[in-house]
Amino acid sequence: MAATMKVDIVSAEESLYSGEAEMLFAPATLGEIGIAPRHTPLITSLVAGELRIKHLEGPDESMFITGGILEVQPHLVTVLSDVAKREKDLDENAAQQAKERAAQAMQDTSDKINYAKAQAEFMTAIAELRTIEKLKSRKSK
Repeated sequence: MAATMKVDIVSAEESLYSGEAEMLFAPATLGEIGIAPRHTPLITSLVAGELRIKHLEGPDESMFITGGILEVQPHLVTVLSDVAKREKDLDENAAQQAKERAAQAMQDTSDKINYAKAQAEFMTAIAELRTIEKLKSRKSK
């Protein structure tokens, strides 16, 4: 029997996943990180991007997170994210509109706080669109 680990994925609004996984792939600050059972304990920050759960049986499960924290303990991996969306809840049109709104808001450079907020929203929308494209390309294979 292959080894598994318990994975909990929680956003500010809800628990999105709690179950066993063979691997977890997450968008860490310095690049994608893969977590396998019995991984060395770790705490790292996450950026906006795709979070993928590899199950022993059945298809991988993907979701989009806006960033957060990943904690690895001997038999438990926890992902805490402000916002997380399941693959079925991703909306390409809404992400494109968010990107356009943020780009428009960045045109006003007089208010540095609002500019920084708009820039963060722009980068999050781009990451969501990239995740959607990745998922589309996987399905077409």
